[in-house]
Amino acid sequence: MSRTDLQPVSRALISVSDKSGLVDLGKALAALNVEILSTGGSAKMLMEAGVKVTEVAAHTGFPEMMDGRVKTLHPTIHGGILALRDNPDHAKAMTDHNIGGIDLVVVNLYPFEETVAKGADFHTCIENIDIGGPAMIRSAAKNYGFVSVIVDTGDYQAVINELTETGGKTSIELRKKLAAKAYARTGAYDAAISNWYAAQLGETYPDRLVLAGTRQQVLRYGENPHQSAAFYANDEKRIGVAAATQIQGKELSYNNFNDTDAAFELVAEFDPKVSGPACAIIKHANPCGVAMAPTLADAYKAAFACDTTSAFGGIIALNQPLDAATAKEIVKIFTEVIIAPDADDAAKEIIAAKKNLRLLLTGGLPNPSIPGQMVKSLASGYLIQDRDNALTASPELKVVTKRAPSDQEMKDLKFAFTVAKHVKSNAIVYVRDGATVGVGAGQMSRVDSSKIAASKSLEAAQNAGETTAWAKGSVVASDAFFPFADGLLAAAEAGATAVIQPGGSMRDDEVIAAADEAGLAMVFTGMRHFRH
Repeated sequence: MSRTDLQPVSRALISVSDKSGLVDLGKALAALNVEILSTGGSAKMLMEAGVKVTEVAAHTGFPEMMDGRVKTLHPTIHGGILALRDNPDHAKAMTDHNIGGIDLVVVNLYPFEETVAKGADFHTCIENIDIGGPAMIRSAAKNYGFVSVIVDTGDYQAVINELTETGGKTSIELRKKLAAKAYARTGAYDAAISNWYAAQLGETYPDRLVLAGTRQQVLRYGENPHQSAAFYANDEKRIGVAAATQIQGKELSYNNFNDTDAAFELVAEFDPKVSGPACAIIKHANPCGVAMAPTLADAYKAAFACDTTSAFGGIIALNQPLDAATAKEIVKIFTEVIIAPDADDAAKEIIAAKKNLRLLLTGGLPNPSIPGQMVKSLASGYLIQDRDNALTASPELKVVTKRAPSDQEMKDLKFAFTVAKHVKSNAIVYVRDGATVGVGAGQMSRVDSSKIAASKSLEAAQNAGETTAWAKGSVVASDAFFPFADGLLAAAEAGATAVIQPGGSMRDDEVIAAADEAGLAMVFTGMRHFRH
């Protein structure tokens, strides 16, 4: 550590809402003979702990007023923070106006984000917008050459360690690091306020978009080893991979995060109280098998049977707690990640035998109907859209063919369309008895997706020792309309008996006529689910 850039800390100002570690910090500073200025609850807590404190009002000679709105907004405070110690004019102004230097600013802000998250009313949220705190933080960060600023309780020990090591001084490296962190904090704070205010005004897409996140993890690499990556969490309180507890296994990779999120969002569409146990197996953000069944183990086995080749090294998402029977089936092949609301002890013990297998527990399922936004970066910009939170049961299904679907066909049609919502376009999904039997994803032609899905269904049957493709007697879902009859005819040729699609093509009449001629039942949803 260079000694030429060390700055002494003689006086600190402490004003914190989060008082974690406050007493230990105060005692450590006092032991280093640092004078402590403080306000309100922070001063009271320190004094009760036996730490000598000068209240800010006594230091400025100006009382707190307006319910605490005005206490640190004073030249004695900001002059003490902003003064350049090596500038003669600044030094003279400090002497002329009896301004003492403040060398360390410890501030964390009013809990605005937490207040909003609790559903507080408008007035309460406004009162939890900090004014003096951000001003002091920004002042201290601007004057990093002489002043240290702490906005995170997790940095207390690092600062104390350096002060102890250097005899009460801080290095330029530490001050720069703390300053950068300080501006990031005030930026995120203002972003939260800006976005909340826009929402209060009903502005879904305000003139200026502000994004903020908290880094959770620097990843080994991105989609490929030559790309760097990190994972950031935002303030959205949504159950999922971002907030999951990792019970065991290797660190999650960029692709793991992406695929696990896709898997859990899909399986969350199936409420266990309504649908019963459900399992989704994802590979490269696309489902290679999804199923519902009377037991979780049976749901897994049915999902796995849809594409046993692609399932290798996949992501498994469950809509209810992992049990031992299901765990025993899963560990028979290599799996990257299991994500579930919970797991019993017996299941954890089975999974523990596979030390690299990541087990994530979320404590629940996300609500797929809750609104939210999705962000995609482009060159020099962002695309923002609402999350696709429409449920299959929401649209008014319209039978458009002479034959209506049977009850079982209708049940499978709804299931298939729900799965298709989570398949990359062009998406074709064959389903039979509550399980996918063929999935075609991401093709430039819907006909090609149909053929791939049909081929997968034959492969699945052959892997099970059968000769007839599983698409025979199935239903089929398309994420968007069939622009021509050829896609539908490909499904009919594969053996599908019923079709669900959005409708809306200029050639709907031709497609409906083709379905009638083939003896298919078909329903229109009036809603598409493109996924790019």
